[in-house]
Parts: sequence; C-alpha cells; structure tokens
Amino acid sequence: MSFRLTKDFRFESAQTLPNAPAGHKCAKMHGHSFKVEITVEGEIDPQTGWVYDHAKISAAMRPLVDQLDHAYLNDIPGLENPTIELMANWFWAKLSSQLPGLAEIVIHETPKARCAYRGGKKS
Repeated sequence: MSFRLTKDFRFESAQTLPNAPAGHKCAKMHGHSFKVEITVEGEIDPQTGWVYDHAKISAAMRPLVDQLDHAYLNDIPGLENPTIELMANWFWAKLSSQLPGLAEIVIHETPKARCAYRGGKKS
C-alpha cells in the first residue's frame, strides 16, 4: 500500500516575468507570498511506522527556501523567468536526487493560483 506525505514551506519573493506579453502587469516588478508543497510517496516502514522522515524533507528544502526568501527571483540562476511552472521544475531538479520517492511539487503564488508538477525532464 502506497502513501503520500506532504510538507508545506513558505517564502516571500519579488519577481518580474520578462517574457510576459507586452503590457502584462506581471512584466512589472511584483511580489508573492509563495507556498510550496513537497509530496513524497512510498510504503510505510514497519520499523518507524512512517513513510518518510519530515526532517529529511525540511533539510533538503532549508537551503532553497533560504535562497529564495526575500530575494529577487530573477537573480537566481535558473529562475531568470520565474513563472510558477518553471519554479516547480527548478525545485524538482534540486530535490529529486535528495528525496527518493518525490512525487509532486505544488507552488501557490496566491491563494487562488497554483501549479502542480509531477516530475520529468530536469532543467
């Protein structure tokens, strides 16, 4: 039986979307209170009774959140055009080797807008 475990992280960042259509409001500098959900999937370990140690997820995310929090995302290599789609791919590329069983990354840029990514090609 497979289980999914999700842990949430938050950070505040500024950004511009340089490839947005001319006149689009997101081409101007703006900021978001981002929420990132990291989901891993696996079997319950009969010894511990859990799928994954939450501390391992936090340890993998800590340097990334530290890098992004109160930063201008466009200055971070790989996030020169920081759409939530490209951010999800960026997180996946950074985390997939550290978090076996990584199943999904969801990035919320507002309470009503989010992107879910389930892996694929690394950037």
